[in-house]
Amino acid sequence: MTKLKHLFLLVCIAGCLTACEKDFPVDNHDPIAQFTTDTNAIRAFVTKNNIVTKKDNEFGVFYQIIEPGTGNIEYKYNTQVTANYTGKLLDGTLFETKNGAVFTLGGLIGGWQIGIPLIQKGGKIRLLIPSFYAYGNVKNGPVPANSVLDFTIEITDLQQATN
Repeated sequence: MTKLKHLFLLVCIAGCLTACEKDFPVDNHDPIAQFTTDTNAIRAFVTKNNIVTKKDNEFGVFYQIIEPGTGNIEYKYNTQVTANYTGKLLDGTLFETKNGAVFTLGGLIGGWQIGIPLIQKGGKIRLLIPSFYAYGNVKNGPVPANSVLDFTIEITDLQQATN
């Protein structure tokens, strides 16, 4: 009888693991290949839409400084940023728009951490962010996994970090 209980327990555990795999599939994601795909998509997008951008040489985020703003805030991890922004997918789908949103720089997605310090208060920037510096290969609300993000951000206020 004990062997039968152990066999039943083993079958139950195997069934649970199989069911879990359907919800959490084995990840075969290749971030380097995805980054190349994203970069090619951004290049095609800016060419098609005649958008003049620069590419951050260190990280690969594309940006267009629309207005540099004024000031001399030295950004730190805990710099408080107040912004108006819109977020779209490359196909033009609007997934978020906010006015007066307040963030700490270090709490933002990587693409924002790279792009926001390029402008000051009153500045406006467009960021085309490869998925690696956005939400990666994870769906986030209305944003599908592996999505390149197109943000237009206006900085309305900055608070210098105190430490």
